[in-house]
Amino acid sequence: MRLADYLDKGVSLGGDAPCLTMNGETLTYHATQQLSYRIAAALDASGIGRGDRVAVLSGNDPLALICVFGISRVGAVWCPVNPRNEAEENRQLLDLFGCRCLLFQEKFAPLVARIRDQLPELTTLVCLDATVDGALTFDEWAVSRDEVLDVRTNGDELCMLAGTGGTTGKPKGVRLTGTNMAISTASALMSYPFGERPRYLALAPLTHSAGVLTFPILSLGGEVVIMPSPDFGEFLRLVEQRGITHAFLPPTVIYGLLDHPDLDATNLESLRCLWYGAAPMSPTRLEEALTRIGPVLGQLFGQTEAPNMIATLAPAEHFRADGSIATERLGCAGRPTPLTQVAVMNEAGELLSRGERGEIVVRGPLVMAGYHEDPKATAAVSTYGWHHTGDIGYLDEENFLYIVDRAKDMIITGGFNVYSAEVEQALSAHPAVQDSAVLGLPDDKWGERVVAVVQLRPARQATPEELVAFVKERLGSVKTPKHLDIWPDLPRSKIGKVLKTDIKARLAAQL
Repeated sequence: MRLADYLDKGVSLGGDAPCLTMNGETLTYHATQQLSYRIAAALDASGIGRGDRVAVLSGNDPLALICVFGISRVGAVWCPVNPRNEAEENRQLLDLFGCRCLLFQEKFAPLVARIRDQLPELTTLVCLDATVDGALTFDEWAVSRDEVLDVRTNGDELCMLAGTGGTTGKPKGVRLTGTNMAISTASALMSYPFGERPRYLALAPLTHSAGVLTFPILSLGGEVVIMPSPDFGEFLRLVEQRGITHAFLPPTVIYGLLDHPDLDATNLESLRCLWYGAAPMSPTRLEEALTRIGPVLGQLFGQTEAPNMIATLAPAEHFRADGSIATERLGCAGRPTPLTQVAVMNEAGELLSRGERGEIVVRGPLVMAGYHEDPKATAAVSTYGWHHTGDIGYLDEENFLYIVDRAKDMIITGGFNVYSAEVEQALSAHPAVQDSAVLGLPDDKWGERVVAVVQLRPARQATPEELVAFVKERLGSVKTPKHLDIWPDLPRSKIGKVLKTDIKARLAAQL
């Protein structure tokens, strides 16, 4: 399927049904489809066709999402641009992709002005919501035309080029095909509870997992309710008032929701699945969420190179057969999805047995078609015929996947392997801890020493000595941080991941 086919499937289930809603204004499926045809015709009139790259730089907005379907209809390739990136990172990505057209919102016009002259292949610039010097307005560009363009592409053709979102070094482009996205969508539909006409609330950026998760919703004729900016109170209000059934939130956002004063007074009975992913979630806070939000939490584990659905933990799998919370399972990433093979491999390329720790590797039609114009990086991540995720973990006897750490985050101290994620989970069990980062710093005696930085929950207090003793009681002295700082906040990437490289550099300068 093409990306536009998910919209068209929804149209076939009823063109008058609500499709996209924001700020109380709703577009029906038929109106959304017609607007996507109009965008496709405008792209064609601009000389954009099959295989050409079209970038979309926008916050959460219905028109920006509809542009994705218009891009698909001419056989072009969608290049989502993260608006939180620095200008130079976006310039590098657009240059790498060879983008010929850029569709953007007015609030990003200053960013566009800084990079446009350094992108010689960029011939068409369109501002979606205002008049901006050097760009066409949307109405000037997407004039009404009689023709209906609908280029058919095959599953092996690119439909999306996505930046890796790396925190260091030159960004890479991930080549995703129609088959990759179809497998991701099918895996979601097989793994989680949906029902007829789900209602999905998009608070997280549509340039990431939240956008890809609209495809299964649209294929069922569901409604996508878009939040233009994050707001916990508004999120709770919309869930209750619009009967929201599905949403995706990174763990740090769920923590904020749990700390919101309106949570317990809000009726959340309509929720069927609140997805979480993109970063590890504290088992302690997850248990709290299952109790206070409801038995609706569903985990997804993936990466840009294998979008969203390497493994899933459906809401029901968070519980034992007797209905009690399966606390022993809350630290896992779920079971591998049916259409993807997952294994654990050692450095020699040998697949390991159940319970043995090694690198998590993946193969199957979910895995990307390689890094864009980077055969060396593609070969490096594809050794032994498997895609290497860079995560260390193991599969248990019930086929649940546990992620122990990122390979680069493992600490070797005095000859012992210490997985930072294990120490972070121990810290997160403390009632005062909101989030933490554990890493290794050079040590003359031990090779590396374990250090930690902690962010406390609002209105909670704890001392470094108290937290160190808390970890030591649970993990022993080897894994206990030799130094622990408490910071008011942790540095994060554009999608909310803690930036350990920034923390390490700051700590190295201090200690």
